Amino acid sequence: MTSLPIGDHALLSDRHGAALVTTEGSVDWLCLPRFDSPATFARLLDDDAGHWSVRPDGNFSAERRYVGASMVLLTTFHTPTGTLELRDALVFGDASGPHTLGEHAPHVLARTVTCTSGRVSVTASLRPRPEYGLVTPAMTRVDGGVVATGGAARLTVSATVDLDVEPGACHARFDVEAGERVCFALEHSVLGAPEPATRSGAAIAAALEQTVSSWREWSGMHQAYQGPWSDLVHHSGRVLQALSYQPTGAIIAAATTSLPEQVGGERNWDYRYAWVRDSSMTLRALWVAACPDEAHEFFTFMASASAGSVLDRPLQIMFGIGGERDLSERTLSHLDGWRGSTPVRVGNGAWDQPQLDVYGELLDAASQLRDQLGTPSAFTRDFLVALADAAAARWQDPDNGIWEIRGEPRHFVHSKVMCWVALDRAIGLADLLGAQDRVDGWRSTAQEIRAEVESRGWDADAGAFTQSFDAPDLDATALLLPVLGFLPADDLRVLSSIDAVRDQLTDPRGLVHRYRAGSGVDGLEGQEGTFLLCTFWLAQALALAGRVEEATEVFERAAGYVTDVGLLAEEVDSATGELLGNFPQAFSHVGLVNAAWAIDQASLSSKA
Repeated sequence: MTSLPIGDHALLSDRHGAALVTTEGSVDWLCLPRFDSPATFARLLDDDAGHWSVRPDGNFSAERRYVGASMVLLTTFHTPTGTLELRDALVFGDASGPHTLGEHAPHVLARTVTCTSGRVSVTASLRPRPEYGLVTPAMTRVDGGVVATGGAARLTVSATVDLDVEPGACHARFDVEAGERVCFALEHSVLGAPEPATRSGAAIAAALEQTVSSWREWSGMHQAYQGPWSDLVHHSGRVLQALSYQPTGAIIAAATTSLPEQVGGERNWDYRYAWVRDSSMTLRALWVAACPDEAHEFFTFMASASAGSVLDRPLQIMFGIGGERDLSERTLSHLDGWRGSTPVRVGNGAWDQPQLDVYGELLDAASQLRDQLGTPSAFTRDFLVALADAAAARWQDPDNGIWEIRGEPRHFVHSKVMCWVALDRAIGLADLLGAQDRVDGWRSTAQEIRAEVESRGWDADAGAFTQSFDAPDLDATALLLPVLGFLPADDLRVLSSIDAVRDQLTDPRGLVHRYRAGSGVDGLEGQEGTFLLCTFWLAQALALAGRVEEATEVFERAAGYVTDVGLLAEEVDSATGELLGNFPQAFSHVGLVNAAWAIDQASLSSKA
């Protein structure tokens, strides 16, 4: 049963697909040519679902880092006889980079093994199992490597050492001495396309170096943040770039599916899609950690994918990375799941849920990009106006909320607040949208929403804005009220809500639960870990309230869960401190960036 900790994996990306590499040099997850493609290696979810391991024989210790300001992974193995360096990357094509890889460019996983001292014996083992382990491919020797054929794709494996072939696998065992290098590459191609030629060692090494250069060039041109924790912020920006789908600008929530929110539990979802919910928070982070170009690309994708009538049906909450709408969920019953956590799911059944917060997310995103929108097209104007009208028409409906509960719809406070945000931002954009005639109506409805939230969303006994109307249960989304501008950060009710969340939703580690799973609100069995995003929200809210020292303490507590290569999962197990959930989690990195920015700004204000 797969048991390696989630945090022991590192991300590779060519901004089309992704791989995860373990501390032991094994690629245990690979989805090409897209993030949401059926996995070729899925040992992450089942021992028999495919992997590609390159590691020293015998005992060793390992340390890892990304090379420079890149997403090229360097693993250094220390053995009793010598030291070995393994470099891994999903490469960019010639003269292309993380911003420019073409839609039809080759998708290549490159690996080089270099002995830097002594002599090291190495074993490489490649067991592709396309379609989440359902296919055992035929392995055919070719000059310079092996071709694996089976299912909907062809894998061309290049190697500068001889490979031993057996049914469904190939292996190599070799020694390297100081200064020697061995190169491998795996190229994905679709059936019917010309069969790629194997690559020379020099070509593989050059592709790796080009990929490092491309990432460094992007980082140098696009990352200007100079505030506290700049290394973490810049790296989070690269992670968000790595989780973006270059052809459309979509940003996936995570690179994996079905990594659980509780070991052995059922809260296992496919996160390889783009959520409207994430829009405004992600755009803020992109402005800080990347650049306006990435923010504009993401908004353009969301607006295009969401296009269509938003008045006669709820706005869809999430999309495939190519803009697809039908993300129907199914179970892969042949997979055991990470540490026996089943079911393993692909697709996501939340795609057709009603969630009222999405209107506010998109209009807030448009408001942030006002200067870049210039003179909006008629399509954009009509679409944004329709979003505001839909928020005004639907705000009184129950919904499934930001957390996509699978229980009965409720009147979630955050959903109502986001409808207010939709109208507030539309009023601010009215001149740009040619919608001045709607402002009075939008303002009246916004005032009505505010009155309802302040009346039915505030619980005096709890001393906080709550999860849903007329109920005492708390929710970490109360921390967003000052972030969204619904109330000022020094409002006594906001301050009281911050303290209530900190006192009642925080675990002994000082990390924040999004809500208490035992309340039954989400219709699921079991518990879940604390949410790193919500902990960063607490830091951000404290910073806005001028409590910079407390904010810094909370931020550093959450940021302390970054892995050795600077990645964050969705959750943390309160009992063990182990990372849980899909990985790496874009929203956790978004939360880190936005909290760091808020603390930086609050610190500057306090010194002014």
